[in-house]
Amino acid sequence: MAAAAVVYVHGLWLTGHESLILRRRLASEFGFEVDAFRYATVSGGMTQIVARLRRHIEALAAPAVHLVGHSLGGLVIYRLLESVQRQPGGVQLPPGRVVFLGTPAVGSRAATNVVGIPGLSALVGRLAAEELTGASARRWDFDRRLGIIAGTTPLGLGRFFARFAEANDGTVAVSETRLPGAADHISLPASHMGLLLSARVASETGRFLRDGRFSLAPGQLRSASARSS
Repeated sequence: MAAAAVVYVHGLWLTGHESLILRRRLASEFGFEVDAFRYATVSGGMTQIVARLRRHIEALAAPAVHLVGHSLGGLVIYRLLESVQRQPGGVQLPPGRVVFLGTPAVGSRAATNVVGIPGLSALVGRLAAEELTGASARRWDFDRRLGIIAGTTPLGLGRFFARFAEANDGTVAVSETRLPGAADHISLPASHMGLLLSARVASETGRFLRDGRFSLAPGQLRSASARSS
């Protein structure tokens, strides 16, 4: 049987190249066929990005396709599945699971504050401004299990724009990653970019994609819902 494919979707201002170590670990430790989907994070529009991502997944012709999104990339995945759900009679995507890494699924205080500073909003772009700013009522209601990994090492540019009074990865607070309906959620000692370099994060990501759950370990913050696979 062909190996399951994994598509990595990057975050704001990134290109996908930053995920090389993560992708190599997922390939070597779990046997996944992994590639990165690239898109314009500042000048792109969500409708066009989602359409391209859907074609990218379909072109893989894999029996199962898992999705991994870092930061804003998780919300691109969310919008993709939302668009598929709105077209129940259309071509469906291959089955698979999803992992979010440091995705501010319910809004980003740092991004909201940046957008409010004259002259800086253009650096963020319309796509990120629409997806990351303000409170969000998102909920995971798709037929794929979602696992979320949040970082707790506060090293990142976001801390200069948001005063976090809680655990955070330097850009996104742990509470901002908690999306209702997710199957599992853990917090690990990594910064926002460090989530892509951590061997533990890679291992937990692979475990969830393979098994539908993270491993349990003393000292890790964990929450889970009773959603089925």
